Amino acid sequence: MNNPERPFRTRQGQTLPFRALGFGAAPLGNLYRAISEDAARSVLLSAFDAGYRYFDTAPLYGLGLSETRLNAFLRLIRETHPDEQILISTKIGRILKPTAPEKRTGIGFFFKTPSREVVFDYSYDGVMRSLEHSLERLGIDKIDIVLCHDVDIFTHGSKAASDARIAEFMEGGYRALLELRAAGVIKAIGAGINDSQVAEKLARAGDFDLFLLAGRYTLLEHDALETFLPYCEAKKIGVIIGGPFNSGILATGAVAGAFYNYEVAPPDIMSRVSKIETICKAHDVPLASAALAFPIAHPAVACIIPGGQTPVEVKRNVDTLSIKIPSRLWSDLKAERLIRSDAPVPAL
Repeated sequence: MNNPERPFRTRQGQTLPFRALGFGAAPLGNLYRAISEDAARSVLLSAFDAGYRYFDTAPLYGLGLSETRLNAFLRLIRETHPDEQILISTKIGRILKPTAPEKRTGIGFFFKTPSREVVFDYSYDGVMRSLEHSLERLGIDKIDIVLCHDVDIFTHGSKAASDARIAEFMEGGYRALLELRAAGVIKAIGAGINDSQVAEKLARAGDFDLFLLAGRYTLLEHDALETFLPYCEAKKIGVIIGGPFNSGILATGAVAGAFYNYEVAPPDIMSRVSKIETICKAHDVPLASAALAFPIAHPAVACIIPGGQTPVEVKRNVDTLSIKIPSRLWSDLKAERLIRSDAPVPAL
């Protein structure tokens, strides 16, 4: 199976051994449906066997459950494969506090989780406390990557609220991350964002190693090519691409009820995906293969994390990425203005 290595060098000169595909661990937090401990263990071991070596989590995912489940996996890998290096990223910005079951955060999104509520806190003390709790849940004393989580409009409701959170982080939490990186507790720092403009604002404001950009650089979304990705390439800032299927439609195709950005896809998106599918079929290439191959072709992109809730899905992602795509497919997509003419595309 093909999950090629893509090593990335941090600002501090350390090499992070990324591979093309990483594992997004939100499903381990019982996102949309509950999975058993055995099922969580099975999908993690299947991902490891398929060549995944990077696992991204966050306190939000299952209100700590995702991090806890990674704990058991990491202990097992240390015992059975002591020479293998596993990359872990988690996030800061949310403190988890015990609450009554009916008041817990994430009802309707996360199922059968601990009864905890989220309190946003991007301050110096808040970041220190959040990371301390994450390290305890993960069962480790150092971590590879820590990302500031969700200081965007989508999460906080307005530009003014987003700007306030960015200011809170840059005045407090950012300083905490710099100190922890200098002390060797963290190898790389950055942010996990759903908005390329907010990501760029942070990139220009501080000394960051990596950004996790979710859903904003895909076959359907190219705004990051305007200034954010060129800036990252110029400054040697790595980018991890989350959500390359845009919540599903770039994996399922334009079928009835297909999801785009966590909602049922609107007609204009359905039409555009249908046109992309037509060109993919003309070249005998699955839509999902093109969706994975497109973002990883950008020189600033270190890794993509498409997600996977079952062993079959995590293996399928690797197999899907391994399919050879003729260069004519990309030129046809550009000719039809379905992807930007300046978008980097894979070479054969």
